[in-house]
Amino acid sequence: IYTSGTTGEPKGVMLSHANYLKAMKMHDIRITNLSEKDLSMCFLPLTHIFEKAWTYYCLHRGITVAVNRNPAEIRETIKQVRPTLMSNVPRFWEKVYDGVKETIDSASGIVKWLFTDAVKTGRRHNLDYVNKGLKAPLGNRIKFAIYKHTVYYLIKRIIGIEKGNLFPVAGAPLSDNINEFLQSIDVHIIYGYGLTETTATVSCFTSTGYKIGTVGKVMPDIEVKIGENNEILVKGETVMSGYYKKPEATKEAFTDDGFFRTGDAGKLTDDGEIILTERIKDLYKTSNGKYIAPQMIETRISEDKYIDQVAVIGDERKFVSALIVPNYLALKAYAAAQNIKYESIEDLVSNNVIHDFIFGRIELLQSQFTNYEKIKRFTLIPKPFSVDNDELTNTLKLRRKVILDHYADIIDQMYVD
Repeated sequence: IYTSGTTGEPKGVMLSHANYLKAMKMHDIRITNLSEKDLSMCFLPLTHIFEKAWTYYCLHRGITVAVNRNPAEIRETIKQVRPTLMSNVPRFWEKVYDGVKETIDSASGIVKWLFTDAVKTGRRHNLDYVNKGLKAPLGNRIKFAIYKHTVYYLIKRIIGIEKGNLFPVAGAPLSDNINEFLQSIDVHIIYGYGLTETTATVSCFTSTGYKIGTVGKVMPDIEVKIGENNEILVKGETVMSGYYKKPEATKEAFTDDGFFRTGDAGKLTDDGEIILTERIKDLYKTSNGKYIAPQMIETRISEDKYIDQVAVIGDERKFVSALIVPNYLALKAYAAAQNIKYESIEDLVSNNVIHDFIFGRIELLQSQFTNYEKIKRFTLIPKPFSVDNDELTNTLKLRRKVILDHYADIIDQMYVD
């Protein structure tokens, strides 16, 4: 199976039957609340290790798998299938979050209060008590039970996941705010970390005791340690034998003591949880010598309902800039409310009032960043990054080199004094 090629040419990863068998056994230990009554929605490409391994695992557990043939029809397919399980990338849940938040923000009076209180109640019940193995106070349990069959049910039914059991999420960073929000409305996210070379999962949330801010606890029988430059190193029976017809790349991928070099930087907590910080090859070094973690910045900025996609720029540059794909529908609605006239999307995204509006929202989001991490300039672009243009992988991760090439002139213009 081939890697996604976000940092270069895709490589053929040699995985054996034994690798997959071990992965099945590890997940049997970690994920216990599944049954043959579950129904999984296969949405991601089966060329990606996350979906392939999850689908294999569902079949191993006797779970029916429904395959969505057209990604463009996923919203309709989910409502038709009503799955209890579905592996997905953070991008899907970001869209869900934006939709629910928009509903809450646009509501008025008692409806807005009800939604807001439901989220607060769910957070307290699921995160402050159940996740810690504690029994919630009676009043909280009663309110949670009411909201479970009203507000949470309504939100999940609109999406098509009201029968939901659990939802594995991996492949890119998931914002802590979004993770917490989903857990609060009773959507049980199993957030994890893995690679093609490790037959997917290296770590993931446990059913209780998980910590938001981490990518979960290291899987059973997997050994993880932190190497030079905080690189996450992995050893175990799920690690590949090597790259197909690439002996030099295979040799470089392992340490002298047999650990696989993930290329990801992170930390390991005393409880065996991984805190993922950045893809090492994605780290930027500004011309001032400061290191920038673009994924961290992009994840934070993408939380805004007016922002759809972000590509942070900064390697060997004086400061951080960004290419931003706005949420065109939300931006059009704002323009209409502000009586801003425009003739095309190109005209809208180049409007100075719109630019200042977006910049103000970015400033609020990056208030906790150090000064050298903050986006100083940005360009709103009139078309989204896409798989068809080779700017995204099939799991919607940025192909940075392609984006830098496609938008070279626009990027250079942002650094003109």
